[in-house]
Amino acid sequence: MTELRTDISYAPPGEAEFSDYIALLKPRVMSLVVFTALTGLLVAPGSLHPVEALAAIIFIALGAGASGALNMWWDADIDRVMARTARRPIPAGKVAPDEAMALGLALSGIAVVMLWLATNALAAGLLAFTIFFYAVVYSMWLKRATPQNIVIGGAAGAFPPMIGWGAVTGSVSLEACLMFGLIFMWTPPHFWALALFMKSDYHKARVPMLTVTHGRAATRAHILVYTLALVPVALLAAFTSIGGPVYLAAALVMNAWFVQGAWAIWRRDEAQAEADSYATEKRVFRFSLSYLFVLFAALLVEAALAHLPAYATLAAYLPVMELF
Repeated sequence: MTELRTDISYAPPGEAEFSDYIALLKPRVMSLVVFTALTGLLVAPGSLHPVEALAAIIFIALGAGASGALNMWWDADIDRVMARTARRPIPAGKVAPDEAMALGLALSGIAVVMLWLATNALAAGLLAFTIFFYAVVYSMWLKRATPQNIVIGGAAGAFPPMIGWGAVTGSVSLEACLMFGLIFMWTPPHFWALALFMKSDYHKARVPMLTVTHGRAATRAHILVYTLALVPVALLAAFTSIGGPVYLAAALVMNAWFVQGAWAIWRRDEAQAEADSYATEKRVFRFSLSYLFVLFAALLVEAALAHLPAYATLAAYLPVMELF
């Protein structure tokens, strides 16, 4: 589709506040990155010194923020057109585009180098690839070129738990790949549900979202298909070293609700959706936000339960140690 970068005029730059630069880093997205990366780090076999672990999470967060700044720099023309993003710092005239680019590049370099020094080359390499994938492959290419933008581009948001795992182990395993797959398969139905009730935003911005290129009926079918494909990925993790009964119960419940919501979306037509202001689509979108949180929180619970025997053994020895 036709790009917009050459026909958008920006408001005159104003005096940026600290909060504007924070907004460039997409703090909401960063919070999800931090949570999933921390989960990957804590459920991995082995451990890091607490200072190393804290440093790893900080630098992964910085890398996520760098990706956000570079994305906002490149997508400023799109953000200017869409109601949902028009108040972001660049289209609002608070931060100049070259400032955002410089911030993104600087934070990228700092995050990758410092994560390497704090942990290992694998984790740093995965972080560098994640930043490149989101800023270049997704933002500069896929987003404006194909309705599969969210499907392929979802990989960028799926890497953080793998980075956390790699920071501890220096390797990638089945468990890390399943955490990656969980986010990767969740991303399309999550964003397509949003696209359904954002109506004309993507059309105005000339972004080839599935709702624009194939219509809302096809998008509803894709949401159902991808939600069904997500189920075995989510359940398989329960039968690995990071899973267990708590995670399995959470995965069964959350996936049952997600499939029910996707089925409800598929059965609706636009007349029904318009009649109730896309209530079902909005409900499924809000539910999808909690889906990842609950499943990754369940993984953390499993990790905590796995360490209870060791803590109990240590507690049993404490009275004996006091004799010495």
